[in-house]
Amino acid sequence: MKRRYQKAAAVELEGGFGIALDEKPLSTPMRHTVAVPSRALAEAMAAEWEGQGDEVRPNTMPLTQLAVTALDRIAGRREAVIEDLAAYGSTELLCYRAEHPAELAHRQAEAWQPLLDWLALRFDAPLAVTGGVVPKPQSPAALSALRGAIAERSTWELAAVALATQAAGSIVIALALVEDRIDAAAAWSLSLLDELYQAELWGEDREAVARRESIRRDIEAAEAFLNLLRQE
Repeated sequence: MKRRYQKAAAVELEGGFGIALDEKPLSTPMRHTVAVPSRALAEAMAAEWEGQGDEVRPNTMPLTQLAVTALDRIAGRREAVIEDLAAYGSTELLCYRAEHPAELAHRQAEAWQPLLDWLALRFDAPLAVTGGVVPKPQSPAALSALRGAIAERSTWELAAVALATQAAGSIVIALALVEDRIDAAAAWSLSLLDELYQAELWGEDREAVARRESIRRDIEAAEAFLNLLRQE
């Protein structure tokens, strides 16, 4: 859409910090006033708006998009979002290991198992590992504990967890990111371990590289949102 404002700035609002476009508070498509808990996050979002050119391009404003997601898509349906994210546990990426080649199997075990061990200790949610791609049922108790770990998150954190989970294809990687167990770079490489291994063997494909960069941007946006959310 065409830019119709001159200045964007962070402002203090009732219930948090918002964005003013020419002194008019920014609202979401569903008419919720954008008010986030952190001034630092509001200032970074205002910078996204201030940095737009003659046209406003939402896909260049990932922090604003995450805030809008929290307000419009998560706040009113937390339980459904939690259930959707918890469902990833039944087919968790890190639990499905290659049986060959041996080098890939070794890399998976070395990179992925420490996160599963952490999940078991941190949330009492031990997930079973299997070889191949045939689904293996997980313990109902482990899945319940995993759901509890997700439900602990604020609505704002859930927006970031949802984005990271969808990008990485792994709820375990997303939880490790939100808990500062790993950073965005590690989350990206862990989620694409198999694909990066194949690229080493057979070379790069332009479309695959572009897709991986899109995944990187989403995970980095989730990390940045979480970091700013925790600042004053």
